[in-house]
Amino acid sequence: MKHARWFALGLCALLAGCAAAQTRQPRPQPLRGAALDAEVDRLMQAARVPGLALAVIEDGRIVHLKAYGSRDLEQNLPLTTDTIMYGASITKGEFAYAVMSLVESGKLDLDRSIADYLPKPLPEYEKYADLAGDEHWRKLTPRILLSHRSGFPNFRYFTEKGYEANGKLKFHFEPGSRYAYSGEGINLLQFVIENGLGIDVSELMQKQVYDRFGMKRSSMVWRDDFAANLAIGYDEQGKPLGHKKRGAARAAGSMDTTIADQAAFLAGLVRGEGLSAASKTELLRPQAAIRSVQQFPTLSEDVTDDNRGIEFSAALGWLTYRTPQGQAWTKGGHDDGTNNLTLCVADGRRCLVILSNSSNGEGTFKYLADAALGPTCLPWFWVGYIPYDHPEWRAPEARAQPHPPCSAF
Repeated sequence: MKHARWFALGLCALLAGCAAAQTRQPRPQPLRGAALDAEVDRLMQAARVPGLALAVIEDGRIVHLKAYGSRDLEQNLPLTTDTIMYGASITKGEFAYAVMSLVESGKLDLDRSIADYLPKPLPEYEKYADLAGDEHWRKLTPRILLSHRSGFPNFRYFTEKGYEANGKLKFHFEPGSRYAYSGEGINLLQFVIENGLGIDVSELMQKQVYDRFGMKRSSMVWRDDFAANLAIGYDEQGKPLGHKKRGAARAAGSMDTTIADQAAFLAGLVRGEGLSAASKTELLRPQAAIRSVQQFPTLSEDVTDDNRGIEFSAALGWLTYRTPQGQAWTKGGHDDGTNNLTLCVADGRRCLVILSNSSNGEGTFKYLADAALGPTCLPWFWVGYIPYDHPEWRAPEARAQPHPPCSAF
C-alpha cells in the first residue's frame, strides 16, 4: 500500500506537470525587421507620437537602427537617425560612466566625503549657501550622490508643498538612508568634480564618452551645427514646444544627441569598452533597494512591494533589477516634449534605446520594450510609463493599486 500511495502521488505530479506544460504559453520572441517597424508605426499612431527613433543591440552589435515619423510637423521634415534630440536624464547614466573613469584613474573615491575634495566648505559657495549650519553635507559621497540617496529633492524648487520658484535647498532625510531621485544630487557631484578636481565635466564627457564611441553629434551644450537637423518637441496635445538650446553643461540632463550616437554608446558599454570589468560591474550593480510607489514625487514616503520580486534597485546613475532573462539595467529621460528610454536585459546581451520628441512617447515604452526585447518586467508604473491605452492608471487613486511589473495586462 505504501508503494502504491507513492506511485499515485508520483503519477499525479507527473500529470500535473504535463498539464502545466500543455497550458504554459511560449515566451514571445522579440520582433525584428519589418515586423518591428510595423509595431512601432502602429503604436506611434495609436499614442499620437509624431517622431520616435529606436535602436536594438544584441551582444554588443547594433542590429536595428531606425527613425520614424517627423522631427518637425509644421515643416513636414522627417526624423532621421542623425536628427538632434534632447537626451534629458539619460545624460545621468553616461555621466556616471565618465565618473567611473575618474575612479579607475584614482582621481575620485566613491566612498570619500565630498568635503575632502572641495577647497572650502560647501555652504561657503553661493550656490549651496542654503546649507549653512547643516553638517549633513559632509556625509555625502560620490556613491551616495550617484545612487540618488543624497536626501535632496529632485531639485530645490520641488518642495513638500509643491513647486516653489525660490525654494531653499535642504536635506529631507539622512544622506544614504534611502532612495529618492535627485538631479540636484547629480549636479552637486558635477560641482565637486569641477571645483574640487579642476575637471570640466563637459570636457570629461567629450573625452570619455563622445570621442571614445564616435558620438560626433552629441554634446552637453548647444552647438550651432545642430540647427540643420533638429527635432521639435511636442506636448500631449501636439502643441510644438521648440528645442531648448542649453548653454551650460548639467550632468543631470543637458545632453543633445542622436539615436545613432546613443546606439554606439550602449553597444560599447555592453562590450565593456572604456572601463575595466570591475568598474562596469560596480557601475551597474545594485546599491540600494527601491521601495517607493513611483519615481515622482521624489519626497513621497509611500512604499510598495510591487517591485520587491524583481529586486528593483538603484545602481550608479542607472536602475537595475532581475528578470527571468537575467539582470536588467535601465535609464530614462523625461521633459516636456521629450521621452527617452535605455534598457538592457539578459545580463546586457539585448538592449534597446528609444528617443522620442513627444510627451506621449512614454505611453508606448512598455509595449515597445517587450516587442523589441521579449518580456522585460520593466517597472513601468514606478517610472511613470503609463500605457497610452490605460489612462485610468494616471489617476491619483491608481497609486494605491498593485502594478506588478511582470504581469500581463
